[in-house]
Amino acid sequence: MVDRLANSEANTRRISIVENCFGAAGQPLTIPGRVLIGEGVLTKLCRKKPKARQFFLFNDILVYGNIVIQKKKYNKQHIIPLENVTIDSIQDEGDLRNGWLIKTPTKSFAVYAATATEKSEWMNHINKCVSDLLSKSGKTPSNEHAAVWVPDSEAAVCMRCQKAKFTPVNRRHHCRKCGFVVCGPCSEKRFLLPSQSSKPVRICDFCYDLLSAGEMTACQSTRSDSYSQSPKSSLNDVSDDDDDEDSSD
Repeated sequence: MVDRLANSEANTRRISIVENCFGAAGQPLTIPGRVLIGEGVLTKLCRKKPKARQFFLFNDILVYGNIVIQKKKYNKQHIIPLENVTIDSIQDEGDLRNGWLIKTPTKSFAVYAATATEKSEWMNHINKCVSDLLSKSGKTPSNEHAAVWVPDSEAAVCMRCQKAKFTPVNRRHHCRKCGFVVCGPCSEKRFLLPSQSSKPVRICDFCYDLLSAGEMTACQSTRSDSYSQSPKSSLNDVSDDDDDEDSSD
């Protein structure tokens, strides 16, 4: 089916419409063999709160962006190569339901569909696209992925020292290795994580010690279940936006 659609006028027209919706700031999406599989609005769990994002699934990439005008205009385009993607289902809990993790070496995050059927369709289509890509290329699935960041609202105090309370002065930071919300004193060090950046990035002291000792995977967060929890309200919901490569997301 994908091969049949690859060179069809209908597929070319649909991709062109998506390009136009992102405007001049978006990257070109039309290339030979690329097919638009589907699209829809998913709730993305961002560092401050869940936000609606428009997602487009192609046979080789996943694209998403901020909704400016529904079905007409989007901005802040993100393009994720599917051959680097792995997905894991998240158990329903609280207000956020029908979710799964989208994990890549550079960035990982949780998304939620409106219904269980939509979740199943998204996950099945993504897995099929990834499987087809890997089959054609002969590559193996990625076994490394960036940590899913714990939302700011889940941490009133530093998740490492368990003492420092977050205030407008004592701001939140995220460890790029484990994804924990940590205070400044617990995350003063930098370490080179080539899959995420060409420059050393902020990590917590705990991960720094393990990474320095060569235990590269030991400090990876295993709190996947926590991302299915609905964010808790916090009077001190102050984030370190300057420390986030995408502070609006």
